[in-house]
Amino acid sequence: MKNLIQKYNIPGPRYTSYPTVPFWDKEGIALEDWKKSTIKSFNESNDTEGISLYIHLPFCESLCTFCACHKRITKRHSVEEPYITTVLKEWNLYCDMLGSRPKIREIHLGGGTPTFFSSKNLTELFEGIFKRADKFESFEFSYEGHPNHTSEEQLQTLYDLGSRRNSFGIQDYDPVVQKAIHRIQSFEQVKKINDLSRKIGYKSISHDLIFGLPFQTEESIRNTIKNTIALKPDRIAYYSYAHVPWIKGVGQRGFDDKDLPKENEKRHLYELGKQLFFDAGYIEIGMDHFALPTDSLYKALKNKKLHRNFMGYTAGKTQLMIGLGMSSISDSWYAFAQNEKTIETYTNKVNQGVLPIFRGHLLSDKDLIIRKHILNLMCNLETEFQNDLNEEIKANIIHRLQPIIDDGLIDIYDGKIVVKEEGRMFVRNICMAFDLRLIENKPETRIFSMTI
Repeated sequence: MKNLIQKYNIPGPRYTSYPTVPFWDKEGIALEDWKKSTIKSFNESNDTEGISLYIHLPFCESLCTFCACHKRITKRHSVEEPYITTVLKEWNLYCDMLGSRPKIREIHLGGGTPTFFSSKNLTELFEGIFKRADKFESFEFSYEGHPNHTSEEQLQTLYDLGSRRNSFGIQDYDPVVQKAIHRIQSFEQVKKINDLSRKIGYKSISHDLIFGLPFQTEESIRNTIKNTIALKPDRIAYYSYAHVPWIKGVGQRGFDDKDLPKENEKRHLYELGKQLFFDAGYIEIGMDHFALPTDSLYKALKNKKLHRNFMGYTAGKTQLMIGLGMSSISDSWYAFAQNEKTIETYTNKVNQGVLPIFRGHLLSDKDLIIRKHILNLMCNLETEFQNDLNEEIKANIIHRLQPIIDDGLIDIYDGKIVVKEEGRMFVRNICMAFDLRLIENKPETRIFSMTI
């Protein structure tokens, strides 16, 4: 296994989309094409499955050095109300365009730190959304929270507004690691917020952990996972730290590369964590995720309803996901569009009555086929590609997969690819064999984190 890790630990995408953002068409997407694709998707799916909203709330009171999100560091809470006002203006632009009332199946608040916002402003956000929308018959609202910046009042408010799932960024409990990543929070504080969530009635609580952080050791990971399991969250995301300082700059230069676990050490931390989760009754979901058998994510896996998008793994699919807020990415299934990345430019465009997108991609017929296969592999660890790809493309995919086949990581039969258990950790590499955009463009500089 050590040799396989060395062999396949190369830069590669995480496949929250296909094509991946670096390989969107350089000329971008015309605003009118984005609008047409959104209206088409809305008309096809609003009545049958509803739509999803991702709302980016970018403010944080302090900088975490592991974070690759688009955020604004400030302690000035006066920024809340103007930002909410702008997000609701953007939402109204979409509602005017769509014509009939959206039925919202999913809302996810990401960031930044969504619980930076007061209960009053979070209420204003939800009430503003539902002035022009209805809830789908079955809906799931969720949000990310910082344990140090989440109050009982916020937990209760978001529950009353319809949220039944929340996610807390824990990362690591070791004080040396916490100091290096500038994310200092005690187990006692996490337990308090976790227990309050249970008391209020949340059905699914998720904890995010990261392996591969500076100064992590086997002992520190054991302790972090022991503490996590003691609180029994319904889901655990166990992410590989993506060290990309050439993209994210000073935030990820708070420590030296030598302080990071080396590739075999890092993989050992993952395997150790995985076994500890298994021992505690968790089931592995796709890549990087674990859930209890009672959680909706596991049920979605069993029923082959698991989906993956820019929000990560979700228990349900909607064809249309609209992203609101600076830097948010929307997905109409036929196209992607990303909003302006700075608050100022985003706000200016919205105030001019213009959807604030600055880049995007209109998927070709070939893109849609490849997207389906990569999504199948990421969610179900298998895909059938016998009938929808021409012989030359299929032959080239199998040729690129041949080393992975020879290493016993996948099975291929009757036009079907099945990832074996020992191949699960290499699923990103397997998807790369399908990634025609990556193969055709062959990036000359490193733009992705390592796959393992």
